Amino acid sequence: MPRILFLLLYLSSFAVTDRTIRLGGLFHVRDNVQELAFINAVEHSSRGVLSKRLVAEPRKVPEHNSFQVSQIVCDLLSIGVAGIFGPNSPETSVHVQSICDAKEIPQVEIKWNPYQKNKLRSLNIYPHPSSLSRALVDIVKAWKWKIFTIVYQSELELIQFSELLKLSDSKEYIISVKQLIDGENYRDTLREIKNSGSNNIILDCPIDVLPEVLKQAQQVGLMVAEYSFIITNLDLHTIDLEFLQYGGTNITGFSMIDPQNPLVIDTVKAWTGREAKNERVLQVTPSTVRLDAALMNDAVWLFAKATRELHYAQNITMIPQDCNSKNTWVLGSSLNNYMKHTEIKGMTGLVKIHREEGLRMDFTLHLNELTTNGLTQVGVWNTTQGLNLTRSYSSFSKEVDEDSLVNKTFIVIIAMSPPYAMLKEDSRQLSGNDRFEGFGVDLIHELSLMLGFNYTFTVQYDNDNGSLNKKTKKWSGMMKEIMEERADLAITDLTITHDREGAVDFTMPFMTLGITILYKKPTAQPPSLFSFLSPFSNEVWMYMLAAYLGVSLTFFAMARLSPYEWNNPYPCIEEPDELENQFSLKNSLWFTIGSLMQQGSDVAPISVSTRMVAGIWWFFTLIMVSSYTANLAAFLTIESTTSPFRNVEELANQKVIKYGAKKGGSTASFFQDSNYATYKKMWKYMQSNPDVFTSSNNEGLQRVLNENYAYLMESTSIEYLAERNCDITQIGGLLDSKGYGIAMRKNSTYRNALSTAVLQLQETGRLAQMKRKWWKEKRGGGACEDDEGGGEASELDLDNVGGVFVVLVCGVFMACFVTIAELIWNVSMTAKKEKVSFATELMQELKFVAKFHGSKKPVRKRNSTVDKLSEQSSTDNINFDWYENDTKKNSMH
Repeated sequence: MPRILFLLLYLSSFAVTDRTIRLGGLFHVRDNVQELAFINAVEHSSRGVLSKRLVAEPRKVPEHNSFQVSQIVCDLLSIGVAGIFGPNSPETSVHVQSICDAKEIPQVEIKWNPYQKNKLRSLNIYPHPSSLSRALVDIVKAWKWKIFTIVYQSELELIQFSELLKLSDSKEYIISVKQLIDGENYRDTLREIKNSGSNNIILDCPIDVLPEVLKQAQQVGLMVAEYSFIITNLDLHTIDLEFLQYGGTNITGFSMIDPQNPLVIDTVKAWTGREAKNERVLQVTPSTVRLDAALMNDAVWLFAKATRELHYAQNITMIPQDCNSKNTWVLGSSLNNYMKHTEIKGMTGLVKIHREEGLRMDFTLHLNELTTNGLTQVGVWNTTQGLNLTRSYSSFSKEVDEDSLVNKTFIVIIAMSPPYAMLKEDSRQLSGNDRFEGFGVDLIHELSLMLGFNYTFTVQYDNDNGSLNKKTKKWSGMMKEIMEERADLAITDLTITHDREGAVDFTMPFMTLGITILYKKPTAQPPSLFSFLSPFSNEVWMYMLAAYLGVSLTFFAMARLSPYEWNNPYPCIEEPDELENQFSLKNSLWFTIGSLMQQGSDVAPISVSTRMVAGIWWFFTLIMVSSYTANLAAFLTIESTTSPFRNVEELANQKVIKYGAKKGGSTASFFQDSNYATYKKMWKYMQSNPDVFTSSNNEGLQRVLNENYAYLMESTSIEYLAERNCDITQIGGLLDSKGYGIAMRKNSTYRNALSTAVLQLQETGRLAQMKRKWWKEKRGGGACEDDEGGGEASELDLDNVGGVFVVLVCGVFMACFVTIAELIWNVSMTAKKEKVSFATELMQELKFVAKFHGSKKPVRKRNSTVDKLSEQSSTDNINFDWYENDTKKNSMH
């Protein structure tokens, strides 16, 4: 019975394998969409292969590791694949091709491979470079380019210019060739092209590099009306070209994919649905499909149709292959030939393979031109009929769209409001636009270079940006000039507001900001007399005092309890009548305070217990003293500042400091229209005190400096003023968020072009560079940078350390009082014992002290009993000395 089951399982597995045709796909890590196209095409195309079912076997492979790729290919052959698709890397593809040739397994490539050797068994459905070169020749001749420059990055790509370079054999054509050096900076090469005088450029570079090359070409001035570009990369349609749409440059490219093709639309829809089932979002549309994904889809469908045709002739059976054996797949060559005799209509048009070369033939290229509406088809090219343009080159090169700004002249109104527009500081007599400089002037200049327009500046001398009179419903200032068509554009610190947007159009903001408070820089708080106590809080000082007293009492108690702290005061007496303990209460207090002050003392613990306490106390004092020393430097050198208010709420609630804004400006309108209680309160205050309004920002600055006054204005203006006047600063955060924009008449056709150009300047960091130039570098900018950072520590004056001197003086005076008290106490006790008057004893002591020399003091001979006791004490000492000397002599004998 077990043998029968085993046989049935074997036969069933064979039957399943016999109904399956496996296709291997080799993809790099970044080829996710291409892999999706492969899997989706295998699944959908297998429905028409009679009883056979196609199964996708995708594998990830490295781009430059041929050995690892070869192992993966052998693993695919071991499971019996009928074909290999990919990889994209020419370096590894040549090794895959060798293995497939040896085993007679068809390989289909979707990238041009300059190393392709065997054209009989390997198929490539990517357009051959020689065909692309013929397309370029036809376009150059149709457009009558006599002088042009070829710009390339990879030397292998030069092959696709072979036919084009042959034109240089004729004296009729002048062709220059420039290589883009690998890296991130292509500006030097692009500047050389600009300086060469060649206005016609053929650009070839990888799609990953192309956007940056185009951006840098725009920055060096190549993206203007007098230049024409042909971009050879067939994925040009997949990148965002909006930043170039309004510059007037003639940009043309090729594409093999028609986004209006129903097959393209349905296939992309299938990809999107498949990803949605896996809870993933596919960022691909029919207009942005990469060529490699479309070619992979077409390659699988071509393979599936050829397999079906072969299966009609004979049954297809798959046999696992071993890379180390000489066995081959007998149907491999047949399937390869069927693919060369098969053609389909796919996402890239007609797919047909040359029977001898194994290359694609009879394909079509769509010629697309960049207009203000994006890429638009203007012609087609195919290998049989050549170039067919839908309009002549003269109309193509000279036509200027109605929405284009090229060669248009705008009247731009500016206000003399630093740093947006100012008169140049020049000794020469300047005229026209040369008279002005500033952030706004530079911005208009940058936009003119990008969009190709001309401009003339006119000045709003009263600096009125424009406000709406609620009663008359009429506008004033720059807004009025725009609306009455006396100016085309207005640029200054012009805030985009709801009222203004109802009257004119604005570009997207070139600068974001908000209302905040301008006030005097907070003054440094004078240091406290006892600032040396600041490193520790009062609580820590109290705990330290408690620790000091507690440890001192512990020393005193432990020393009395420990027998090893009781010592013989007279070492010469072996059996003394009494022992002495050095840790009296006074000595205990002295020992601990000496350690705390890092001075030590002549009292040293003897027993293990007291030494343990001493060690722990020393550790405690080490940490505390180190922490105190570290913090003391900061507390004594860093000046703390105080401000009378910290935010707008505190400003609104106080009564001492006046505050106001520019009359008729957007800041005043903000408070007037606000429904927030605090802002309504502030507007009511300003209305009741008209003198707080100013006519200009400069007047507001002067009032801040000379009065107790806070000025409400835009944060960018405060940044500019604070860079030049070190006595002012911004207080609090932003009250709102808004932006400055370029104003123009309502429904202007060039609004989108200007907004796109502003966005491009923002993305490239050019706006940030311009702001840094006019805020921090020009016209006195950066004057206050030294005030912000701490280069050297500030020196300490008497205010910082005066408390230490007070403690020293108080301590000295206290010690003097204690000394006088000790003297009086001693004199009074001596006077009682000697039975002399207090005054007499005091005078004798003072007379000795007044001598101020000698460190020895004679003992005065006392009367009566005291003298006798003294003589007796001396006799006892002599007898003791005699006894001691006699004992030593005897011991020597």
